[in-house]
Amino acid sequence: MDLFSSLPLGDFTLTNRIAMAPMTRSRADYQGVQSELAIEYYGSRADAGLLITEGVAPSAMGLGYARTPALYNDEQIASWKNVTDAVHAKGGRIFMQIMHVGRIAHSANRTIADAPVAPSAIQAAGQMWTDSQGMQPNDMPRALAVEEIPGVITEYAQATKNALAAGFDGVELHAASGYLPNQFLSEGANQRTDQYGGSIENRIRFVVETLQAMIAAAGSAGKVGMKVSPGMKFNGIDDADPIPTFVALAKAISPMGLAYLHVMRTGIGSETALREAYQGNLLVGGGYGKAEANQVLASGAADGIVFGSSYLANPDLVTRFAKDAPLNAPDPSTYYSPGPHGYLDYPTLG
Repeated sequence: MDLFSSLPLGDFTLTNRIAMAPMTRSRADYQGVQSELAIEYYGSRADAGLLITEGVAPSAMGLGYARTPALYNDEQIASWKNVTDAVHAKGGRIFMQIMHVGRIAHSANRTIADAPVAPSAIQAAGQMWTDSQGMQPNDMPRALAVEEIPGVITEYAQATKNALAAGFDGVELHAASGYLPNQFLSEGANQRTDQYGGSIENRIRFVVETLQAMIAAAGSAGKVGMKVSPGMKFNGIDDADPIPTFVALAKAISPMGLAYLHVMRTGIGSETALREAYQGNLLVGGGYGKAEANQVLASGAADGIVFGSSYLANPDLVTRFAKDAPLNAPDPSTYYSPGPHGYLDYPTLG
């Protein structure tokens, strides 16, 4: 088994085990409508076994960064339909990552005046970029009332329906990188005393219920995946020992029959722990090159490998891997800048 082996994944069979990671690229407009530049960006990478989009907000409340896309109105859905058409025209598969930022937000980047929401009213350390005010600290969130939580979960379910209407093959729940689901999972960010806080069983409840709602909306668990990042301290998540929480989550969701569980390796061995706990396809990402990726696949430690910055800089990554060709180096200064530079102008072979 190697990168070029086919992979049965959920309702599909992928042509290879190479996936493009969800990467924020900040090319949408202020209203969350995806840029037409994204048609070429994703379409040019459609020979991956699976494309996973940048994080897409399920609601206005779910937006927090500058120029990130959303999927809660007709104009947003139409902008993404152009992207999925381009990917499918080249025989590709594409899942939309649904990302509710929770407390990781600033008012200058939002279309609503409301404070961001979180499990608890705890401000996340750190700053984010705003186009109008430069770098600003994350806003102070308010805690979600328990009676509000079903409504947030419904937003995820509706975003799932909207994604399928936009032509996506499936969706990925973003439960990593310090965003809303990860905030519920975290002992530090979640200090609730109701059924959504305290014990591990309670802290995983929001994620489990959200996945259940997304599966019901999709009509099949084989159209739903999830990303986690145990031990990643990004966006103010800093738990002493996160692995027990994520092992419990993996065991709780195993019977659901998801398309996959996507784990970002963070140096604490979580991918090994989740491989043992989770009965299903495991996709692993985090700085892999071709040789190491093939070693991981051959050992059975993962079923697919997710590539981030190397795919960003190499739209023809699959071809380059096949030919053992050198890779373009990514330019971090253009990761989040508007326009085509650093987005559509990385050279391909020949």
